[in-house]
Amino acid sequence: MNPSPLTLRAPRQAAKPARPDPSPPVADEAPAAAFVAPPTAPQTLAETGLSLAFASDLVLKLLFMRGASLGLEIARQLCLPFKVVEEALSFLKDEKCTEVSAGEMIGRVSYRFGLTDLGRGRARDALDQCQYLGPAPVPLDDYIRQTGRQLVSRVPCTGEKLKRAFQHLVISDTMFEELGPAVCSGRSVFIFGPPGNGKTAIARGLGEFLNREGGEIYVPYAFLAENSIITVFDPTVHQPTDQVEETPPPVSADAIRRLLMDDAIDLRWRRVRRPVVVTGGELTLEMLDLRYNVSANFYQAPLHIKANCGVFLIDDFGRQIVSPRDLLNRWILPLEERHDFLTLATGKKFSVPFEQLIIFSTNLEPRSLVDDAFLRRMRHKIRVETPTRDDFVDIFQLVCRKMGFEYHHDAVDYLYESFYDKGRTPRASDSRDLLEIVDAMCRYTGQRPVLDRQMIGEAAKRFFGQL
Repeated sequence: MNPSPLTLRAPRQAAKPARPDPSPPVADEAPAAAFVAPPTAPQTLAETGLSLAFASDLVLKLLFMRGASLGLEIARQLCLPFKVVEEALSFLKDEKCTEVSAGEMIGRVSYRFGLTDLGRGRARDALDQCQYLGPAPVPLDDYIRQTGRQLVSRVPCTGEKLKRAFQHLVISDTMFEELGPAVCSGRSVFIFGPPGNGKTAIARGLGEFLNREGGEIYVPYAFLAENSIITVFDPTVHQPTDQVEETPPPVSADAIRRLLMDDAIDLRWRRVRRPVVVTGGELTLEMLDLRYNVSANFYQAPLHIKANCGVFLIDDFGRQIVSPRDLLNRWILPLEERHDFLTLATGKKFSVPFEQLIIFSTNLEPRSLVDDAFLRRMRHKIRVETPTRDDFVDIFQLVCRKMGFEYHHDAVDYLYESFYDKGRTPRASDSRDLLEIVDAMCRYTGQRPVLDRQMIGEAAKRFFGQL
């Protein structure tokens, strides 16, 4: 198919003029606050980092799919100020690809733009090249720069804040002394130890801490790399804290002022909580590569890129479909250099930030999974031990409160006398598992939840397999 003449008039990606960067430098600075400055809206098409041809193709595809639209509606759909979109609209009008079917006295923002026969042909050509239709992408350089402003290592983390996030767990002060510096570093964490002692709960707790206490960050709908569109914002991963109107209100003076306003926030970015991505045995190497939509000709970012500036947890490490060695070989450079290389369908590679608190959690022996070269790149290695008796009592009391049982020390005494003092290793998860069995037995017999030696003994026999 012959290329659209529109794409021959200007390169796909124009150089973006330098603008003063209001943000502080990103290198090795101690965080003073979790606040992240929002990206500033572009004031001209050149400042978007997009070429005139690329922006024109976005407008053509939008009008082709949605029909004639007001200038205000086009700007809303592309998440760009109208004065930026106006440059593309003027170009398309001069090329006789669009026409104005109606207009109000309040200016071109209220004009209704439609496609001519020539414009519909150009739009079909543009859709053949790429079917992406949505907010205009940001340049890769802007994505890299914004990621550098919102690193995990910039999140203020103190013992008081961390303990508040773990109120639902029993965590020793010694463990907090290990977890706190791990968060402050924003680097990799290797959590290991016997099963059932809270490794996953601790890892998820770190994610909840950053999600709640880490402040808000900005994620683009998509970015442009090597003339290809890569979508990033994913509502299944990112929790927006801004408001996007599902049904925009009609044209009004306020709406027009918002789109024409200088120094507004760049609407191509969504404000979200720091993301937390959790994977388990289903993780494969393919999930760490770009997902290419062959028919639509654009890409979706892999999971670890969507987790940038947040947490990426690999639970049950060593039990994935992919072998630990292959997975670690894939990440040995990103863990060291803090950037990853993604490969397009054309074979071209480009570098993206690899900036998240990545947590490996396993109950397997670490040296059976990884070699010294990889362990060296694990900045923080945290072993989760079996609970002491005092810790077990605290955990048991906490679970009793959550489940509505009145705590009796006889129940714990029985467990130690009958099992733990006779060689069975206590696990932090035993309290929850045993009390759930007691609760089920009480509900079956129709009696109120009660905890005595007889009930805990019956539950223990069932749970530990000594019927």
